[in-house]
Amino acid sequence: MEKEEVKKIIYELVEASTGKKKLKQSDILKKVSADQGIEKDEVKAALRDLVDAGTLIFTYFGGSFIEIPPK
Repeated sequence: MEKEEVKKIIYELVEASTGKKKLKQSDILKKVSADQGIEKDEVKAALRDLVDAGTLIFTYFGGSFIEIPPK
């Protein structure tokens, strides 16, 4: 699967959970790799690209979570 498609899947997953549940990196890795059949290394690389670009951010509230940055 193309990296851009994986990024889109990750972003949509985080967007859908906004306001409902905070997702950890491990939650995203498990969900995307299980549902889409994508290797965890590919998911991790796409997630890293999203964080580096500022599309997603890490937050810390007693644990590290991945969220969409506030506007």
